[in-house]
Amino acid sequence: MTQSFDSRPCKPVGDSLTTQVHIVMPMHINAAYHLFGGKLMEWIDVVAGVVAKRHSQCEILTAAVDHLSFLGPADLGDTVELVGRVTYVGNTSMEVCVETYVEHIRTKQPRQLVNRAFVTMVALDGDGKPTLVPMLALQNDQERENFEAGKRRREERKRLKL
Repeated sequence: MTQSFDSRPCKPVGDSLTTQVHIVMPMHINAAYHLFGGKLMEWIDVVAGVVAKRHSQCEILTAAVDHLSFLGPADLGDTVELVGRVTYVGNTSMEVCVETYVEHIRTKQPRQLVNRAFVTMVALDGDGKPTLVPMLALQNDQERENFEAGKRRREERKRLKL
């Protein structure tokens, strides 16, 4: 971990990268034998929480979920892989991108991106109050682009806040 210009520690994106893998089982499906959207949302929230805890080393809470689109199904027996990473940090909040991929083992189709969600997590101190999080040590152009896009999404969330 390195120090940033404002004395907060700086951590690279890779330090909190998290992957979770599931096989779609009968308890996860709807009447059409597809994965319940709500079950996928639960898995996304868990992955985002692990990423945020790893980055902040604090308890966290989910503050917002942006752009949750279902681009394709996951069926009974398919393998679902969720990959989460921090894309942006503010003072006490972190944006976590969780991408969901499906492997249709029976049909031997290539691995397919079926969802990308942006989850805003807030770090909490021992009293349950928001607390500062480490900055991101951006190491390549893609991470810098993701950070700038996250900053724009944050501004849009602030603009739309009721």
